[in-house]
Amino acid sequence: MKVGVVLVKDYRLLSIAAIVDVLETANSFYREAGKEEPFSINLLRFPGHGSVAYEEYTVADISPEDNYSLLLVPAFKNDALPDSLGANGPWFPWLVRQYAKGAAVASFCTGAFVLAAAGLLNHRPATTHVNAGGNFVRLFPQVQLKPDAVVTEQDKVFTSGGATNTFHLLMLLLEIYCSKEVAVRAAKTFSIDLDRNRQTYFGSFTPYEDHGDDLVKQAQEEIKKNFSRANTIEEIITDVPASRRNLVRRFKQVTGITPIEYLQKTRIEAAKQMLEQSRYSITEVMLESGYNDLKTFRTLFKRTVGMTPTMYREKFSGQVV
Repeated sequence: MKVGVVLVKDYRLLSIAAIVDVLETANSFYREAGKEEPFSINLLRFPGHGSVAYEEYTVADISPEDNYSLLLVPAFKNDALPDSLGANGPWFPWLVRQYAKGAAVASFCTGAFVLAAAGLLNHRPATTHVNAGGNFVRLFPQVQLKPDAVVTEQDKVFTSGGATNTFHLLMLLLEIYCSKEVAVRAAKTFSIDLDRNRQTYFGSFTPYEDHGDDLVKQAQEEIKKNFSRANTIEEIITDVPASRRNLVRRFKQVTGITPIEYLQKTRIEAAKQMLEQSRYSITEVMLESGYNDLKTFRTLFKRTVGMTPTMYREKFSGQVV
């Protein structure tokens, strides 16, 4: 099948390398067995855009006459938003035409922003890098973002979560277009744990503050300063000069969540950092992050992060060697 790897503006080189390496590895399995390679890999650029040089591949300009079976959109640099998204505008109509002609399309990590901007994710589920979800929701409210999901698929439109979740989508594509046997063999080759079913625990709560609403910004600062000392959100925002109803409305409008949800996320993020970096007991972490009931703390932590505090500490505070 004819596969196109889309060299979007400001792409991440690691994302391109992972995609090409996995597909080429699958091709090598077939060569070893004396069979025809399943993938014809093509690196594509929009005329005038720069591109990376690969000795094994020719980078080709796209044209309206192109016909691809599968198009893969890599991650691009998250710190370049929204400039990168605007620079990638010329890709949008071409991707839409290719999809209309029968091509499957898949994005990796922040590549989902490109598919969403092209309209290909409207009213479909999607995922992206766990720390890019806030920006994604604000830009594309018509997309059904699944921030916890490792991979999504509907109507031949695929997305994957951040970074190493790229490999999970690639394994799925190998299973669909080759076989389960090829996908498992590739997973073993690249040391991929196929049982990952959510990416929540990789995320960090990085609240959006560059929104221009001074009232909301004041509330955010009060929460940041007092999250561990106050019992309720009302105690924290008492000095903010606005009615609770008005503040909640404006707060959710610019941050995407309510003040109570913001407080909980701030507390859980503080707990995560203590579990990673300190020797505090779980009870001490609970108290320092603003909770006073261990059962409630464990329940909220697991619901938000996807694992218990103890499991999180074991996963992120240890040594590799």
